[in-house]
Amino acid sequence: MFQSKKDIVYVTLAGIFITNAVVAELIGGKLIHVGPYVMSVGILPWPIVFITTDLINEYFGEKGVKKLSLITASLIAYTFVLLFFALKIPAVVGQGLVSDNQFNGVFGQSMWIIVGSITAFLVSQLIDVSIFHFFKNKTGNKMIWLRSTGSTVISQLFDSFIVLGIAFWMTGKMTTEVFIASAFTGYFVKLIIAILMTPLIYLGHSLIEKYIHGK
Repeated sequence: MFQSKKDIVYVTLAGIFITNAVVAELIGGKLIHVGPYVMSVGILPWPIVFITTDLINEYFGEKGVKKLSLITASLIAYTFVLLFFALKIPAVVGQGLVSDNQFNGVFGQSMWIIVGSITAFLVSQLIDVSIFHFFKNKTGNKMIWLRSTGSTVISQLFDSFIVLGIAFWMTGKMTTEVFIASAFTGYFVKLIIAILMTPLIYLGHSLIEKYIHGK
């Protein structure tokens, strides 16, 4: 490890990838309004995950993304195991201190949300990497925007419906109408942000090329 510049690039991208994925899960319990619709605030870090996924795809291939996705899913599960025990340990009572009710209100995710999040993450990542390489095989090193946006358009449609479907619709917390509206809202928000951040893909690609190859 760290025998080459490429090793350093992978570890850096992996760190950004894992951090944003875990943070997205931790803050995902907060719902916000987007116009008349409801969306999880946990969606906001995901465009960064898209960018790092595409850059890892570009330089380390399908295996690099799949391995990192499995590691990240395991770390998300580990995070929730730690939170489970933290929720069970009584808090110190005192003025200005975080109470059990406050802590549980923020981190008291249900098991269905955990299952939904991890399932959606793995499915969407596997779809993303497959579509990315399909476009790359067709276009070679050209049209980075096509494989980046194309993979996101399809993979995130699955992600948006799976996580809400398992966590909220199957458990009866959302009606079918609210579920469909919320899933599409989250999907379009992620898609718009991802498209707006497309220039960062080219910037990241350029910086990595200069760092690795001195171009």
